[in-house]
Amino acid sequence: MSVPLIRFDWRRLSAMMRKEFAQISRDPSTFLIALFMPLLLLFMFGYGVSLDTSGTRIALVVEDDSAQAMQLTQSYRASPYFKADILRNRQEARARMVASEIRGMVVIPQDFGRTVLSGRIPEIQIVTDGSQPNMAQFVAAHAQGVFQSWLGAEGLADMPAAPQIEVSARYWFNPGLKSRYFLVPGSIAIVMTMIGTLLTALVVAREWERGTMEAIMATPVSMTEFIASKILPYYLLALASMTLCTVLGVTIFELPFRGSVLALYAIASAFLMPALGLGLFISSATKNQFVASQMALLASFLPTFLLSGFIYEISSMPLPIQAITYLVPARYLIPSLQTVFLTGDIWGQFLPNIGIMLLFGLFFFRLSFRATRRSLD
Repeated sequence: MSVPLIRFDWRRLSAMMRKEFAQISRDPSTFLIALFMPLLLLFMFGYGVSLDTSGTRIALVVEDDSAQAMQLTQSYRASPYFKADILRNRQEARARMVASEIRGMVVIPQDFGRTVLSGRIPEIQIVTDGSQPNMAQFVAAHAQGVFQSWLGAEGLADMPAAPQIEVSARYWFNPGLKSRYFLVPGSIAIVMTMIGTLLTALVVAREWERGTMEAIMATPVSMTEFIASKILPYYLLALASMTLCTVLGVTIFELPFRGSVLALYAIASAFLMPALGLGLFISSATKNQFVASQMALLASFLPTFLLSGFIYEISSMPLPIQAITYLVPARYLIPSLQTVFLTGDIWGQFLPNIGIMLLFGLFFFRLSFRATRRSLD
């Protein structure tokens, strides 16, 4: 016996969406995830997490009492990158570094002043704590930069022993190298992942657990209408949270927004397709809210956080892990978000990423339709 084809009806879809919005309004956890968690993540990554080296505590071991040594000491103390403690003994500085009280030390040797007066470029020693490799590199680079700036200010850089090639560093799009300028767009990606996948992973499972799925199956609602009624409210909720995070990022965190609103919403909408599709597939396949929530965290949140380039540079990962990142939709979202905020509309970059994210969305929605059936089996 063939099953009669159910035609799509906008009135049924509207009624199902009203039911879903009513369900959202009665569920406090939805508002916590959709409103409170984005604010928490945004402020945590905007204020609590910083990859900058400003205010890093170091030790200045000053072994020379000359005027030149004192001038260099003042240059380090005036640098915004360091909080320098003046010491006279290398052993004390080494002990404080072992105790993790400082992240590096700069040693100004005894013959520093005599070397300058003799017409030669002086040398200093820079020692950093290698237990944190990134921090060690930043401290070494900034310490060397302060020294080179002092040489230039004193006219010592023009000595014959100085290098004949002058390097002038220029940073585009983020001249101040502020880490929040790429952490805040990354946190927006985390927010959309949590809302798009985690909340959607509960919608069908909730119907099965509460026994309302049987009642829905008794109605003439088609699977297209049923899935659309589950997806559209959370799509709108995710866009609303993204908009809130963008406004807060621009107004409170002074994040530049050099692109267009059209590009921002096009990128966000493309990413929500695989996020919502994955959540719906998990919900339909598991039929249990607890299991669905755990699978959503493992399948969406952790890959987005670890393998998307949000925190860890993809190019520095092992090659097998780099290959796996191509299967993470957020890998194509975060560079586009950072570009639309910091650079502007570069559609040559956006369109390929949007296309790949839409393909992921089609794949997950295909799986969702196969897992969601008008059957109690």
